[in-house]
Amino acid sequence: MVDTKTPGDKKLSVPSKTLSLKPRVETGTVRQSFSHGRSKSVVVEKRGKRRIDGTPEPQAAEVVKPAPVAPAPAPSRPAPPRNAGSGVVLRTLTEDERSARASALADAKVREVEERRQAEEEAQRRAVREAAERAEREAAESRRKAEEERHRHEDEAKRKAETEAKKRFGEGEQPQSAPRPAAAAPSAPAPRPGAPAARPGTSTARPGTTTTRPGTSTQRPGGGPLGRAPAVAAGPDEDDGPRQIRRGPGGAARPVVAPKPTHKPGPQKERGRLTVVTALNADEVRERSIASFRRRTQRLKGHASNEPKEKLIREVVIPEAITIQELANRMAERAVDVIRMLMKQGAMHKITDVIDADTAQLIAEELGHTVKRVAASDVEEGLFDAIDDSTDTETRSPVVTVMGHVDHGKTSLLDALRHANVVSGEAGGITQHIGAYQVVSPESGKKITFIDTPGHAAFTAMRARGAKVTDIVVLVVAADDGVMPQTVEAINHAKAARVPIIVAINKIDKPDAKPERVRTELLQHEVQVESFGGDVVDVEVSAKNKTNLDKLLEMIALQADILDLKTNSERPAEGTVIEAKLDRGRGPVATVLVQRGTLRVGDIIVAGAEMGRVRALISDQGETVQEAGPSVPVEVLGFNGPPEAGDRLAVVENEARARQVTSYRAHQKRENAAASISGMRGSLEQMMSQLKTAGRKEFPLIIKADVQGSLEAILGSLEKLGTDEVAARILHAGVGGISESDVTLAEGFNAAIIGFSVRANKEAAAAAKRNGIEIRYYNIIYDLVDDVKKAMSGLLAPTLRETMLGNASILEIFNISKVGKVAGCRVTDGTVERGANVRLIRDNVVVHEGKLSTLKRFKDEVKEVQSGQECGMAFENYHDMRAGDVIECYRVETIQRSL
Repeated sequence: MVDTKTPGDKKLSVPSKTLSLKPRVETGTVRQSFSHGRSKSVVVEKRGKRRIDGTPEPQAAEVVKPAPVAPAPAPSRPAPPRNAGSGVVLRTLTEDERSARASALADAKVREVEERRQAEEEAQRRAVREAAERAEREAAESRRKAEEERHRHEDEAKRKAETEAKKRFGEGEQPQSAPRPAAAAPSAPAPRPGAPAARPGTSTARPGTTTTRPGTSTQRPGGGPLGRAPAVAAGPDEDDGPRQIRRGPGGAARPVVAPKPTHKPGPQKERGRLTVVTALNADEVRERSIASFRRRTQRLKGHASNEPKEKLIREVVIPEAITIQELANRMAERAVDVIRMLMKQGAMHKITDVIDADTAQLIAEELGHTVKRVAASDVEEGLFDAIDDSTDTETRSPVVTVMGHVDHGKTSLLDALRHANVVSGEAGGITQHIGAYQVVSPESGKKITFIDTPGHAAFTAMRARGAKVTDIVVLVVAADDGVMPQTVEAINHAKAARVPIIVAINKIDKPDAKPERVRTELLQHEVQVESFGGDVVDVEVSAKNKTNLDKLLEMIALQADILDLKTNSERPAEGTVIEAKLDRGRGPVATVLVQRGTLRVGDIIVAGAEMGRVRALISDQGETVQEAGPSVPVEVLGFNGPPEAGDRLAVVENEARARQVTSYRAHQKRENAAASISGMRGSLEQMMSQLKTAGRKEFPLIIKADVQGSLEAILGSLEKLGTDEVAARILHAGVGGISESDVTLAEGFNAAIIGFSVRANKEAAAAAKRNGIEIRYYNIIYDLVDDVKKAMSGLLAPTLRETMLGNASILEIFNISKVGKVAGCRVTDGTVERGANVRLIRDNVVVHEGKLSTLKRFKDEVKEVQSGQECGMAFENYHDMRAGDVIECYRVETIQRSL
C-alpha cells in the first residue's frame, strides 16, 4: 500500500500494485450445423469469479483514516520510511496477508491442472461422437441414393408404359383406366433397426408432396403450409428433405433422414406436341414433343462429335480494294487464316488493312472459292448506249448545229428561220450562250432541231459540245469576211465529230460580198464544195433579206434522209445537257437535248454528279409539256443542283440506283480535284514547273455566271492569261447570283467579285459595301477578260531602264570645312544633273555607285551643268575621290509592264 499526504495532512492509503491471478476460464469447442451440409467448430470460454474460502473479496482500495494529532509524538512507534522528494510513504504486508496469498496461489494451480484434464476428456468424447454422427450421415446418404435409383427405374418403366399406351390408343387420347395423378407421393423407406420413430405431428415427406397420415401437413412452400412439432429441427441440407433430430439425455443427436424423391418442387412443366385437342383440354398435362427430343439428340451428338464440317464453296465478290476482315466474312473463313496466308507470301498485315483485288483473288482461289471481280465504275453499266430493237425504231428529226466565226450572222440566220428576234436580246450583239430551237420545214412539214453556238474565241468548249450532239453542221461564213480563225476551229470540231458539213455563205446582199473567195479559202482546210467537184453542199443565203432560206432547209432535210436517222421512242430517255443555270425562282434548270427515248414528267434522272426527279418540262417556245421525244430540246426542272454542261443525262429505275451513280461520280470528282490541287510527285518537268510557279503572284477572284457554259468560257480565258510571274487564282466559281457567303469569302482573301450576267442580292450588296469589297458586273466576255488582264498587269514587277546623261572628269579635290571633299570637275559629254545617279570609275573599274548631293557652279547651286563647263560635285556618304577619276551620270526610269 502507498500512503500519500494531502495538503490537509491527511493520509490516503491506495494499492501500489494490483495483486491478482489469471482469471478462471473454462474452454471448450462446440460444432454448429447449418443448411446444405455446412458445419463449423466454435471455441466456447466460460469465465467465473475467483473466491477464496473464508476470506472476503479484496477491496479496490483501503482508506486509512489518520489518527488525531497529539500534542507530542509517541516515542514507542518508529516513523515509516519515506521516499525522498516524492512525499509517498511505503507500508509492508503483514504475516496474515502473506499466508492468505500463498494459499490462494496453491489452490489456483490445483484447479488449473484439474480443468486441463477435464478438457482433454471432453475433447476425446466429442471426437468419438462426431465420428459416429459422420458414419450415420454416410449411411443415410447411401440409402437415399439407392432410393433415387429405384425411383428413376420406376419412372422409366412408367414412361415406357405411357408411350406404349399412346401408340395403342392414339396421339390425342389416353386410356381411361390409367388416369395421371396430380402429385404422386413416394413411399417412405423403412426405418433403420433401433432408430426411434418420428413424433406425431412431424413431417418426413419431400417438399411438394403430401402424406396420408392424419393430422399432419408437411407441404413445403410450393405445396402449402409446413407444420412441425417443436421437437423437430431442420437438417443441414434442405434439399435432402426435412431431417428429424432427437436428442437423448447424453446430448447425442440421432437424425432421421427422409428419402429424397426424384420429382422437383413446383408444378410440372407441360410438354408434348401442341394440338387443338391438347390446347382445349386444360386438365391434361403436355409432355416433351418428339421434335424437341430430336433437337436435343442432335445437339448432344454435335457436341460429342468432333468430325470436320464440310467446307462450303462460295462465290466471293471482290471490289477494287477490300479489307482483310471483309474478305474473310465474304468467304466465311477466319481472318487469322487469311493473315497466315499473307504471311506465307511475305506480307505482314493487320485485320483492318486494305489489300488490292489481285491479292484478294489469289487468297480466295487458294481457299477453294470462286471469285467475281467488280469495280466501282460498274454502277454505270447499262445507263447509256443500250442496243435498240430494229423493229421498234422510228424516224427522228435531225439535230443541226450552226457554227462559225463571231459576227458572221449565225443567230440572225436562225432568227430568220424561226421568225424570232434573238439577236436583239444578246449583249454586245454577240451570242454568248448556246441555244436549242425547233423549226418546221415549210415544204416537208418535218421538224428540224437547231443548236446555236457562240462564235467568240472563248467558247471553244461550247462549240465542241454542239458538235458532239449534232447530226449535221451548218458552217456559216460571211461572204465579205471570208474564212476566219473560229471558222477553222468549227471545221476541225465537225471533222472530229465525223458529221457532214453544209456551208452557208451569208451576207450575199452586201456590195463587197465575194462568195467565190469563200469557196477558194475553204479548199485550204480540205473543205471542197460541190461547185468545185467536192461532196460538201454550199448555199448562198442572206439572213437580212431572207434569201434562199427554203433551199437551206431543203438541203438539211435531204442530208437527214441520207443519214436515215432512227431511234426507239418508247425506251427510257437518254440525252445531253447543253446548258445549265441556277434560277432564283425555279432552282436548277438544265437545257437538255433528248437523243433517245422519251423523257416524261416524274422520271428519275441522273446527269453527272447530280440527280433529281423531273418536275416540269418547258419547250423552246416557253410552253409546258408532259413529255419530250427524241431530238427535242427542253428545259428540265427538278435537279438537286445544276449539272455540268456536256454531262450525259439518263433515266434510272429508282432513287437507290440514282444515288449509287451520283455518289460514285461525286467521289471521282473530289479525287480528281484533290489530285490536281495537291502537289503530287510527277516527272522532272512537272517538278521544275512547280518550282517556277512557287513564287509567282496571284490575283484572287470569285466568279459567278448565269450559266455553266459562260462560266466555263470565263475560266478558260482567265487561265490563259497566267504567266510565270502572275496568275489568276479562282477562289470560287459557280452559277447563280452573288450571295453573302461569296462576300464573306472575298473578305477573308481580299478578293474581287465578278458577276457575269448576274447581280448581287440586297444583303450581299450591303455586306460588300460595308466591308469594302469590290463587285464588278459584266455582260460581254471580252470586257471582263480585258479588265482582269489590266488588273493582273498591275501585279507585274516594273522594268527598270537606265538613261545616260553625261560624263565628267575630276581635275582636283578640295577639302571644305563642314562639307567634306568636293571634286572640281569638267563635264566632257552630255549634261550632269543634281540628284541623278552617278558612278565613280577609276581605271575603268566602278568603285562607287550613288547619288550627287551637291552640284555647284562657282558658288551657286545649279540643277544641271552643260558639256564643256566646270563645276563642283560632292557624293552622298562617300569622299574617297581622286584626281583623274571619271564620274558617269545617269537616270533610272521605271516602265510598267503588261500582259
